[in-house]
Order: sequence, then C-alpha cells, then structure tokens
Amino acid sequence: MIPPVRTQKPRKRIYIKSEHSPEHVLLRRIGLILALIGLVLLIFWLDRDGLKDTHDGHMSFGDVAYFTAVTITTVGYGDIVPISDRARLIDTIFVTPLRLIIWFIFLGTAYELVLQRWLETRRMTRLQKSLRDHVIICGYGHSGRSAAHEAVLRGTPIGQVLIIDQHAENLKAAAEHGYIGLLGDATSEYILTDAGIAQAKAVLICLGRDDAAVLTILTSRHLNPSVRVIASASEEENIKLIRQAGADAIIAPSIVGGYLMADSVESTHVADYINDLMQSDGRVRLIERAVEPEEIGKTMRELGPNLVVRINRGGEHIGFWEGERSRAQPNDRLLEIESSQATDTP
Repeated sequence: MIPPVRTQKPRKRIYIKSEHSPEHVLLRRIGLILALIGLVLLIFWLDRDGLKDTHDGHMSFGDVAYFTAVTITTVGYGDIVPISDRARLIDTIFVTPLRLIIWFIFLGTAYELVLQRWLETRRMTRLQKSLRDHVIICGYGHSGRSAAHEAVLRGTPIGQVLIIDQHAENLKAAAEHGYIGLLGDATSEYILTDAGIAQAKAVLICLGRDDAAVLTILTSRHLNPSVRVIASASEEENIKLIRQAGADAIIAPSIVGGYLMADSVESTHVADYINDLMQSDGRVRLIERAVEPEEIGKTMRELGPNLVVRINRGGEHIGFWEGERSRAQPNDRLLEIESSQATDTP
C-alpha cells in the first residue's frame, strides 16, 4: 500500500451521490410509512374492545382510524382512550416503538432529501469554485493510488487531487490520504462535470477496463477538449482504440511489467533502475522539458548538466548516437535523467 503523504492532518472530504433518485427514495419511504400506519391500525382494530369512545361509546372502523392518526401524531384529544390494561400495554409495548419509527423515517427523509442534499450542493459548489488546474483520477485501485501518490510528490497540492470511484470504501481510503472523493461512474458526464473537468489540468484513467476507459476519454474530450488525458490499457490490442478515442498518453502496465520481467532473466539491476527512474522519491528521475534557446545547435552529449537520453522532434524519437540529427533544434522536447538531489537542493 502506498503510504500517505505526510502533511497536515487531512479532513475527510467524501462527496457521495445517491444511487437512487429522490423520487424513488421518497416513494419507498412513503410505502414504508403507510405499511407501519396500517400495522398500527390493525393492532388497534383487533383490540378495539379495549378502547372507549367518550362521545357515543361505540368504536367503528372510522373511530379506530381516527385514533390511529391522533396516536401516531401524538395529538391525543382524549375523546378516544384505552380503558383496559391490555390496551394500555399494547400501546406501550407495540404502538409506541412503531410511532417512534414512523417519526424517525419522517425526520430522516426530511434530512436526506432536503437538508443533506442542500448542504451537499453547497459543498460541491464551493469545491468546484476552488478547483483549478487539478488532477482527476478515475479509479482508486492500486494504479490509481500510485498515480495519486506520485502526483502529489511531483508538486500537485494534495487538495487538488480528486478521486472518482464507484466504491465507498476506496473513497474512504482516499479521504484518509487527504484527497477529495466523488462517488460515481467516471464515464458519466454528470459526474465528470461535478469533478470540475472544465478547469482540470489532467485526467488519469485507471479503471482496469478498456471499454470504460474509452468511454471516459470520449466524455472527457467532449466536456474539455484541451484537458490532458492519460489512460491505462489492460490489453495491447485496445491501445489503438484508446489512442483514437483521444488519449494523450497510454500506459500498459501488463506490457511494461512483461518487459521488465524478461529483462530480469539476464540482469539483476535493470528493473530496479527503471523503478527508480519512475518514482519521484528515487535517487534519479526522468523528466521531460523544452529545449532552451542557448541549447539550440548542441548535440545531446553536449547538453547538460543532466544526461539527455532522447529528443522528441515532431513525433520522431532521436537518440544520442545519431550524430548530426541529435543536435537540438527549436521546438524539440528533451528527455533527460537528473539526480533527485539536484531539485531538492536550493
């Protein structure tokens, strides 16, 4: 498990979307309340001989229904009263708990459908206003956890990492690390909009399913054509589809892992060094940057102080062994290896 970044103690910020519509929840609660009222009505009807109507002394069904209503609402006008010990005992042991349950359902429904959603809407509005150039990570499995950890180590503020996941337990773990959590489907336009994708710097897709990754890429591109999208691919044959969907970068963990395993057959330290390059807290790190004006015309061997290992020129990859082609030109992108101590030293 990736250890939490040691910063100030984070608040648990989990924004959970209801799995059911408010109308569906309300109908279920109304049905439950009606069932409980019907149960109270049945209890009083079966024990109507223990009740007395002070008006005419006769207990009709309407009288029982009326007494049920005033009992549940705790109005108690006193015109109908329990007169037998059994009726009082039934009211105490059975009816009173049912009355409390009905009131709890009323209050809980009011809180959930009105107050809680109002508070959540306010929190979400404030959140969307505060998020700028943040990183959205879709999926908080092992890859998502590693990506979030590395993003913070590479300079993204911990409060600017937003996790989208369909499992509440994953979001609880994310909140423990200080990240913002949003419960929902990352392929949903509604969820991505709530995540503030219009102002996001990047979207990292670690869903573990290539079909879901493609749909998330298409939705992200629709909502923000300029956002940088990085996707994880499970199957090599799907890489071209993910690229066509609009991913800026594609990572295939299984393929990379296979390469490292094959290299480790004949070598002992290659895999360890590659892992060191990939981690921000390693002894060395691989970075990408634009060529500086004063570096134009120099070969890769002459560039420094870091070790330049590749030039990317218009989609073409140039190595340091390619002679004159390895001279830096305007608009080149350099890949270089630097010591982590170089950036840690002021």
